[in-house]
Amino acid sequence: MNDEIQQIKDKIDVVDLIKEYVQLKPAGVNQKGLCPFHHEKSPSFMVNGERQSWHCFGCQKGGDIFTFVEEMEGMEFKETLKYLADKAGVVLTNRKSEVDSSQKNRIKEVNRQASRFFYNFLLKMNGAQVAREYVQRRELKQETIDEWQIGFISDQWDLLTQYLLKKGCSIDDLVASGLTIKRDNADPASGRGFYDRFRGRVMFPIWDAHDAVVGFTGRVLVETEHSGGKYVNTPQTLVYDKSRVVFGLNKAKQEIKAKNLIVMVEGQMDVIACHQAGMKNVVATSGTALTENQIKLLKRYSENINIAFDADTAGQSAAKRGIDIALAEGMNIKIIQIPEGMGKDPDECIKKNKDVWYKAVGDAQGIMEWYFKRTFAHKNVTNPKDKQTIVNSLLPEISRIPFAVERDHWLQQLSEMIHVDMSILREDAVRLNKVGETKKPVVEQKKAVIIPKNSHIEMLLSKFFAIILRKPEPFSLYIAKIPEPVLSTSSYLALYQTLKMQYTDHNSIDLDHARSSCSREGEENIVDILLMQGDKDFSDFTEQDLKKEIEQIVSNMKNDWLKEEGKRLQEAIRDAEKSGDKEKMNVLMEKFQALGTY
Repeated sequence: MNDEIQQIKDKIDVVDLIKEYVQLKPAGVNQKGLCPFHHEKSPSFMVNGERQSWHCFGCQKGGDIFTFVEEMEGMEFKETLKYLADKAGVVLTNRKSEVDSSQKNRIKEVNRQASRFFYNFLLKMNGAQVAREYVQRRELKQETIDEWQIGFISDQWDLLTQYLLKKGCSIDDLVASGLTIKRDNADPASGRGFYDRFRGRVMFPIWDAHDAVVGFTGRVLVETEHSGGKYVNTPQTLVYDKSRVVFGLNKAKQEIKAKNLIVMVEGQMDVIACHQAGMKNVVATSGTALTENQIKLLKRYSENINIAFDADTAGQSAAKRGIDIALAEGMNIKIIQIPEGMGKDPDECIKKNKDVWYKAVGDAQGIMEWYFKRTFAHKNVTNPKDKQTIVNSLLPEISRIPFAVERDHWLQQLSEMIHVDMSILREDAVRLNKVGETKKPVVEQKKAVIIPKNSHIEMLLSKFFAIILRKPEPFSLYIAKIPEPVLSTSSYLALYQTLKMQYTDHNSIDLDHARSSCSREGEENIVDILLMQGDKDFSDFTEQDLKKEIEQIVSNMKNDWLKEEGKRLQEAIRDAEKSGDKEKMNVLMEKFQALGTY
């Protein structure tokens, strides 16, 4: 098995893999970008192609291609192994049956076979004539039906269930997939008492971002009191979580990257109509409000999102919940407004005039401009009650902007439009407890990113060693200027001792030897982390710049330590004085006076 894992690592370059998710730029021998696992403004995420590893200096996560996919996709190791093996063209032998036996993978296979059944039924069966007429009325071309695998199932009790059982699928997997429903008195041995969830419906497969069918939406053709609603969706399963899936993303992600823009619509037919009309960067949430997980998924491909939603109150309320989350995540949001009389949704607008839809997407209005326009409509800014209504409506929206400068801009804009001083608005902000200075955005509060509580001195030490590993020559010169207690009590003690020994014996530093000396089982090597940090922070520095930087670091480190140690000793002296311990007080006084010798 280890041989197969190594084959996968040999065939998949960590830089190429991560570039599918993160925009990377060269930083010395490494690549750097914004970390996909936590919110940040400055890049702290580094990828080392030579050592096939990655590390984030913000959230401290790191590893190889396997740990990256596990973190990014929320996959178990078996799923990750199969996914990367397929990507690399490596045939798994030793554990192939174990990997394939994962119920998640079995459910995906059940869904794949069901999708083919629905699609073939629509195209070939006499009983699908009414469905074929429906897709013709919706003006779907044959190539669109083929691409999206649109299908149909007739209104029969257990047609699909019996078909899949004959194909060798187990009844347990059919129930687990959500395609089959079990009655209370069902008999698994005979298959009796099980029936299809989808009957008499046009079927739309739902894919994850990697082209696996994870669920379905079924639209009823003839709605009756027993049909269970116009649309029926796959319930929550091991492979389908509607809060984590974005419809059409598997077909749109490359175009989203190319155009650096996500176009978000409400319905699946809207997505399909847009793609058929040539706009390929369109996705949908399938009628639900955008979730935090969906925003994080979309953010891998672009931070720009233009959103279209139904003009009714329910449509706006649902959209707003997602917009609030997207704003707090730092997304750049614009609102698409279809001109009056040109259709209630993108599908209708495209049928009337696709150029109008293209223009509406291009003319999308910034979210804050849209909020301001909607809030100020039919309000009298000379009326104090209307003024307060405007403020109460807009301050919470401004608060969700995670960037202070941008928040301040919109506060200033509001101040000018209602002729109220900024200081008064800030008072109201405190009252509402909603503006950024008084309350963090909801998404940031939810985050459980664990950041090590390193002191400022530890941070300076990491920079010091990051430079020394890049340019070892001044090691002996500068190490002597750092107070010994700083080095002996820091987390870099082992590295310091290793480098000191190497430099003393050989007047140079051997990076491979330093790695092996500082290696700990199951942990990233501190030498590799510091080398990546050096590339991140100092790749553009000249030799003169590095000299100035390290001199400043050493000076700041010494001053910080003297200040902290001085405070600690003074407090200890006061405590000893209060307790009347003169002997201890004299020892502490000597230590305090000795600080002047550093």
